[in-house]
Amino acid sequence: MTSRRRAATATAALTCGVALIAGAACTGAAAAEDPDGGEGDLANKSAQQISDDSLHQLVAAKSLRLRTQTSADPTKLDLTLDRAGNCTGAISKGSLGRVQLVKRGNQVWMKPDAAFWKSQLPGNEGRDAAEKYKDTFLHGTTKDAFLGNLSAACDLRAFQKSAVPPENPPSGAPSPSATPTLTKGRPTTHEGTRVLPVVKKAQGGVQTLYVAIDGKHYPLKLTAEVDHQTGTILLSNYDTPVSSKTPAPGDTADISVLEDALQGSQSA
Repeated sequence: MTSRRRAATATAALTCGVALIAGAACTGAAAAEDPDGGEGDLANKSAQQISDDSLHQLVAAKSLRLRTQTSADPTKLDLTLDRAGNCTGAISKGSLGRVQLVKRGNQVWMKPDAAFWKSQLPGNEGRDAAEKYKDTFLHGTTKDAFLGNLSAACDLRAFQKSAVPPENPPSGAPSPSATPTLTKGRPTTHEGTRVLPVVKKAQGGVQTLYVAIDGKHYPLKLTAEVDHQTGTILLSNYDTPVSSKTPAPGDTADISVLEDALQGSQSA
């Protein structure tokens, strides 16, 4: 799992979520049909208004938890991040391994699992490294290329900025009248919270935004289905501070141990 590939897949996962939110926010409105039906104060709002409100809540959030997965790639993110760039959680790449991640300011710690080491280093080298560093975080700063790319997914401000649709659509973009409208689905629950689906169907794909009915109307779940491929993004823990706990010095090793191992493997 190279740093370049991991950064690309992490960015793709974030972009998927942003596109889904922004796509919903940019489409035309559908009139509300059900005066109550368990929709709370969303009953008298159009699908467009609900989408716009949820986007506002997302952009205003100081922190949140982000979970992603897609059928097209084994990469999964489970990160809690804030607008200061702090982050904690994990990035996994299926059989190629999983990495725990902690970022405070420009300081970054990563803890690879055994599958990661074995996917990076051949034969006994991978097994030995997995055993030697099984309880160890590798530490460095964002100036390190590997850690800088790995922790790029911790940028909540960039995620929020990307979620805001452009004021001036690109030349050749469809006019509002040609843009599919949003429709409201039936209220349901997501992880114990009542949500209202907002659905967009276009070009053979279906995008669904699940918005919290009670309290602040946060976007909590986003799904996309296109060409038999699916993607899901879960958003939660809005404005809950990212843990400030960092690995103890005795549980860390310098990131150079990974870089030296990789260089040694390539030159062997």
